[in-house]
Amino acid sequence: MPRHPATTDIEQNLTEVLGEKLALDAWQAVSGGSIHQAWHVTSNNDQHFFIKTNHHTKRHTLEAEALGLEALGQGISADNPLRIPHVYTWGNNDEYCWLILEYIAFGRSSSASQAALGTGLALLHQQTAEQFGFVADNVIGESLQTNAWTNDWIDFWRQQRLGTQFKLAKQHSFYSTIANEAEQLLDALPQLLEGHTPKASLLHGDLWGGNAACDAQENPIIFDPAVYYGDRECDLAMTELFGGFSADFYAAYNHVYPLDDGYKKRKDLYNLYHILNHANLFGGAYIMQSKSMMQQIIRSI
Repeated sequence: MPRHPATTDIEQNLTEVLGEKLALDAWQAVSGGSIHQAWHVTSNNDQHFFIKTNHHTKRHTLEAEALGLEALGQGISADNPLRIPHVYTWGNNDEYCWLILEYIAFGRSSSASQAALGTGLALLHQQTAEQFGFVADNVIGESLQTNAWTNDWIDFWRQQRLGTQFKLAKQHSFYSTIANEAEQLLDALPQLLEGHTPKASLLHGDLWGGNAACDAQENPIIFDPAVYYGDRECDLAMTELFGGFSADFYAAYNHVYPLDDGYKKRKDLYNLYHILNHANLFGGAYIMQSKSMMQQIIRSI
């Protein structure tokens, strides 16, 4: 593959970070991403990097991803089997932005790697903060995800999660379709979360099957996060939304950090956020799915 147009600036950025001059000779496009271009890049001294690139106006999304990956990496304890890709650097010129990460070759998922993923996530969730939120806003898909520090979980979920999606629904002109359910749901949040006082756990934030894998030694990897501190049940709920996680994963998680029975009642409320986000990103059937989900949640009270 030809070198990326920003190669010279990316090389200079890497040289400043690594303290050694290198040339990024081989650029191989990697499939799977829908927002950024992704590359497996090899240097003249046979170092391998995973590089994401985009138009320079998308720098904030790559910077937010870098901050999230760094937070996850710092939250990994010595006994945690999870791998988080190392962040080398990120930057931009007048045309492009980039994020340079450790390159990890994927292996084949197995019962052992799924169990290790469950163990690792449970250990990660035991890393907590005093408040709900994060040091920066980030994105969920291509939607803004606000993370203002908040003391109360119900307020956080009302304003920073559901409230943000309802504002986007107004911008996308379909809020009137779901307005009645949205208003009822917001009013019912204290009842839906009554007696639930979660810790502010370090979350991946966008944990569907496509954002988890394992390396050649079956060590689990998580990547492409939308990190914040919140109710750990949010990560678990999303693993159930689109599938891709085995019984070994859930058994290992619950062995280390058991969920209580109330999770089964709350997981639809937490997954509603992602369905609303899909409605805002893609429209179509997701709008009616979000409306139906809200009706079902309201009926459960």
